[in-house]
Amino acid sequence: MKYTLEEVLDAQQKREFLDLSKRLYLNNRNWVCPLDGDIEKVFDPARNEKFQNGEAIRWIARNNDGEVVGRIAAFYNRAQAAIEEQPTGGCGFFEAINDQDLANTLFDAARDWLASKGMEAMDGPINFGDRDSWWGLLVNGFEFQPLYCNPYNPPYYQDLFENYGWQNYFNQHTYSRKIKAGQLSDALYEKVRRLEESQNYVFRHVRKSELPQAAEDFRSIYNRAWARFSGVKPMDAEHARKLFKTLAPIVDEHLIYFAYFNDEPIGFFINIPDLNRVICKYNGKFGIINQLRMLWDIRHHKADRIFGLIFGVLPEYQGKGIESGLIRCMEKEVEKGNMRHYRSLELAWIGDFNPVMMRMVESYVCAKRHKMHTTYRYLFDRTREFHRCPRLGMKKD
Repeated sequence: MKYTLEEVLDAQQKREFLDLSKRLYLNNRNWVCPLDGDIEKVFDPARNEKFQNGEAIRWIARNNDGEVVGRIAAFYNRAQAAIEEQPTGGCGFFEAINDQDLANTLFDAARDWLASKGMEAMDGPINFGDRDSWWGLLVNGFEFQPLYCNPYNPPYYQDLFENYGWQNYFNQHTYSRKIKAGQLSDALYEKVRRLEESQNYVFRHVRKSELPQAAEDFRSIYNRAWARFSGVKPMDAEHARKLFKTLAPIVDEHLIYFAYFNDEPIGFFINIPDLNRVICKYNGKFGIINQLRMLWDIRHHKADRIFGLIFGVLPEYQGKGIESGLIRCMEKEVEKGNMRHYRSLELAWIGDFNPVMMRMVESYVCAKRHKMHTTYRYLFDRTREFHRCPRLGMKKD
């Protein structure tokens, strides 16, 4: 055989799984080495709740000289698989030299394992966890540095996937805009002015001391705006608290904005400094010294790019200028000089199945398409008709 697969079981194999990408991207100045711990926690049942109702497996591939030249992981979660058109698992963390035979060997391993678990399709490359990390194949924007926990790969990966038979399930756009005031239209500024003068609407940034209440306000909006969509579960209070507790060490209070109507939360725009601007020199290591270095760098504004985590407005308030009000709230911080150390804002993971959000980002945030990732789907029954992801809000039959 040209290549030999080994299941990742011991410490040495885990190290080889992590180190492969460091060799493949050694001379790529745009790639940022992910933190080893961010990868490993995906495969740790104690830290990944997806294992409560699912499984994961990893392989490395060796050539005839014993050198590791490829890797892949496969996984499924029964609850997630059950809401798809057919039971669907996933594969991800794919890395390989440019060889179609090697890619086919890795994809076959993932397919066969998932089929043995009752799956009828697989999505890839995706994450065994939330969509905000390690999701999709980069197909446009190779000249730009990725955002924290966003995938980066060489261009030839697209051919490896598509030659195998993967089909485009949906595209994910990343948008970018410069950090400066005056980018909205006069009409939108006028609309925001009228909203603010009504005294019913309030737009403001959240202080660090207010993060516990912000977590609950976020959960309230999220559950009313997203949980009605197919495949999206309501968020409980504990999940929201953990999310904001995780963000607390790196939060810049001038980057989290909420909109209120009669003191009720109706929209949010949550951003953080992009950690890839500071962890790029760590080579995946994140011991206590690098943790302290990161906190120092964040507090001393060494991260000059803003990562837009999530932007949302309750459906009944969309189109009323709330989106512009949140952006205007950011612009006011720019005018005050509180944002002078940031150069750009990027908003990732805007799916092409969500045209409303795409229009919102383009029209109200005034951001432009910057990068694109593709999430592929592979149907095990090759005679079955393929369907792209339905538009958000449309329930599957």
